[in-house]
Amino acid sequence: MIIVTGATGKLGRRIVERLLERVPADQVGVSVRDPRKAQDLADRGVRVRQGSFDDPDSLVHAFEGADQVLLVSLDRTGEECVAGHRTAIDAAVKAGVGRILYTSQMGAAHDSRFQPCRDHARTEDLLRATGLPWTSLRNGFYAASALQFLESSRHSGEAALPADGPVAWTGHDDLAEATAAILTDEGRFEGPTPALTGPAALDFDAITELAARTEGRPFTRTVVDDNTFREQALSHGVPVPAADVMLSVFVAARGGEFSAVDPTLAELIGRAPTGFRTLLERAWAA
Repeated sequence: MIIVTGATGKLGRRIVERLLERVPADQVGVSVRDPRKAQDLADRGVRVRQGSFDDPDSLVHAFEGADQVLLVSLDRTGEECVAGHRTAIDAAVKAGVGRILYTSQMGAAHDSRFQPCRDHARTEDLLRATGLPWTSLRNGFYAASALQFLESSRHSGEAALPADGPVAWTGHDDLAEATAAILTDEGRFEGPTPALTGPAALDFDAITELAARTEGRPFTRTVVDDNTFREQALSHGVPVPAADVMLSVFVAARGGEFSAVDPTLAELIGRAPTGFRTLLERAWAA
């Protein structure tokens, strides 16, 4: 049985849907904080159990009988994030899971300028220490983040953001499809995968050009200094830790941490990954 955590989230739900195209529903289980939100999956024959990264016993129960568990990384940062991942990994070991997979990030490194990438690196250390077979999915930077940064310029026509660098923005749907492929072909990767990226690395100069072509009107890319960006985020009610993480995306991008483009994602899904312009058009058409 394959168990997926976070199966009602943006990435986890997509992965479960792609899995159900490949294997019978009774071979898929999900661990979710609120089983009511996964009732439709239960109705389709998926095993639904309550599991929380803050409740080790619930995870041991949710992981019972699993050949593989996919841990979808938590939307937390720092020690809170790593502690939750440690709880889930320990529960997987206690439950006798055969293999652990984890949604990491292409820039995972202990010296990354981006806090979540440092968290991913620490989590990979925990996986390595289990002695179990494990796979860390080095996902390309989610294109959804770029779309969020661009949202205010959708109406103003001006993207006022810090200096950045090329980023291999990658779509959730493509990553979900690749993850399902890996889960159903267990021997493909041991340890970290190559970077699972979109087809091109783009900075915000290139992104605003795509936005202009998509909308048929001018878009301007304005560079603001780091402190100004951070203060503006704080003035809009963004908490200090979140503002620091937002800023660090640009700092890390300037350092080239997310610029690599790799063919592995295309090989896994059997086609070219979706380009950023298409993702932009889909998002802005909604």
